[in-house]
Parts: sequence; structure tokens; C-alpha cells
Amino acid sequence: MNERDTTLYYCTLFDSNYLSRGLAMYTSLAAVCSDFHLYVFAFDDKCLSVLRKMALPHLTVISLAEFEDPELLKVKPTRNRAEYCWTCSSSTILYCIQQFQLPHCTYIDADLYFYNDPRVLMEEMGNHSVLITEHRYTPQYDKSRLSGKYCVQYITFRNNRWGMEALQWWRNACLDWCYDRHEDGKFGDQKYLDDWTTRFMNVWVMENPGGGLALWNIQQYDVFKNGEKLRCREISTGKEFDPIFYHFHYLKYFTDNTIELGRRIITPAVKKLFYEPYIVELEKSKRQIQATDPSFDPHGARPRPAGLKATLVTIWRKLRNVYHIYPLKESGI
Repeated sequence: MNERDTTLYYCTLFDSNYLSRGLAMYTSLAAVCSDFHLYVFAFDDKCLSVLRKMALPHLTVISLAEFEDPELLKVKPTRNRAEYCWTCSSSTILYCIQQFQLPHCTYIDADLYFYNDPRVLMEEMGNHSVLITEHRYTPQYDKSRLSGKYCVQYITFRNNRWGMEALQWWRNACLDWCYDRHEDGKFGDQKYLDDWTTRFMNVWVMENPGGGLALWNIQQYDVFKNGEKLRCREISTGKEFDPIFYHFHYLKYFTDNTIELGRRIITPAVKKLFYEPYIVELEKSKRQIQATDPSFDPHGARPRPAGLKATLVTIWRKLRNVYHIYPLKESGI
């Protein structure tokens, strides 16, 4: 392990249904960060094949056959697809640190998109061993009691005593229990983080508001352009800041050529400056992927909900101004 290594090391996991998002995330990271390496855990054969054929710089693709160990394989039959991905997130970080002798590793969700260099987040972390990110929920959308105060979307561990202690504990906890339900104060891999600032030493909670923008908190900010530069302003204080990354968690594609942005309030500025450019990038990623393998949809489109319940939900959402399903066009939405 080289203590003077200045490279930022990241890992993520996704399958072919999320491939366009994963590629867009990688492209955005490469555009703002000159010294990084991303380890991608490919969760199906199509994803593995496409990424290996693309041979992208600063990216290493890891198959399930390389990654899965006896402990993971033992619990795999007891988890659905989402639950197994959540179970594996801590193990991907541990695998990278141990296999490649990294000084640190940050897990990032595949549906993040970077706007500025995330090195500032590493610098903010300083000499701490673990970095966690708050949801920073807008009050009307606060799900911290059920889903957790912190979001697994961006979580860093250093390869030292305190970082590895927290990471090993988290992995063991997820192997023991990681399900898509609320039970005894647990939910997936995420509620485990709630007490880390007291359970473990040297844990830092990210303070930069530009890290962790998402549909559950974007209502607290004005979004605008300063020249060509995207900026945000906290409505309550007037404080301005650069967005580092946005988490496009709720975004879904449907087979009728429509797209859903989510079920929260989205201002016209947020739609124009975050969502529309992101969808354009996803379409670029799709074309790039299909030039390599046109046999599948890398957006993972699914049938749109139908029937009486879906109709009633649509009416309810329109009344609350949170209906965000739009026709998909070549230029976005």
C-alpha cells in the first residue's frame, strides 16, 4: 500500500438493466476527476461482456465469479435481487481494499452523476477513517426513522485499523440480515449506519452540501447557472455552493417510451438543469452500449403500471403536483 498515492479509488455494482446509468456515472466522473480508478462489479454476464469489450480507461471490471466468496454465496438464495445487491455493497469495498491493496475505497451508487471534482470530499474527510453522507431530507419527505439518517450512496473507508473495523462489522451485519423490510430498527444495509458516529472511532459526516443532492432534499435549494457553471443556493441561508454529485435514485424507464423522474416536488429549474441533461447523457450511454451489444435495453425499461390503482395514484400525484412522467425524446424529455 502506497501512503503517498493520490488516486481516488471508487467501486460500484450494477447489472445490464442499470448499465446506461453506470456508464453515465463513469463518464461524469472522468470529466471532472483526473486521477481516479473505478472498480465495477458486474452483476450479470451482459454487463460484464459489454464493459470488458469497451475497455474503458481507469476502470476495472470484476465478475461475480471473481468476487463472490462462500459467505456471500451462502446467503444469496435467501435474498431477492435488490437485497443481494445491498448485502454485497460492503463486501465490494472490502474486496477492492484487500485485493488491490488500496489505501482507501469509496462505494458509490451507479445512478450518481458528478458535476465537480469529488476530491474536495476526500479533503474534507481529512485524517478520519470513515466518511458517511446524510440524506438531509426535506422535512415533508423525512424517512430517516424507516430508511436511516445516512445514505449508502457515497461511503468511504480507509485501509487502517478504524476503517477496517467499521467495514468488517458492516459486512458481517449485512451477511446476517439485509432485507427490503423494516424489522427491529433495521432496513437493508442502510439503517446500520445510524449509530456509527458513536459506535466507531474516526467517523466523519460529510458537511459539503454539494455531496448528496437528490430528489428527497433538492426542494431546499435554488438551482441556477452562473455563466456556464451550475450552482446551488440554500434557500434558508442564501449560502451558495457547487454541486458535487446528484443522486438520480427514483428515475425509471417504461416500455411505452416514457420516463418517470420521481414522486417529489421538482421545480422547473431542477428539471431543466439536472434532469434533462442527465437524460440526454443516458441516451448517449445507451447508443454507446448498443454499438457494442444491441441485444438488450441498458435502461432496464419495465411495463408502466396499469389498472385502477395506477389511475388513482396518477390522479393523486397530479393533485399534489408530484406527477413526473414524460414522453422520452431523442433530446431528453
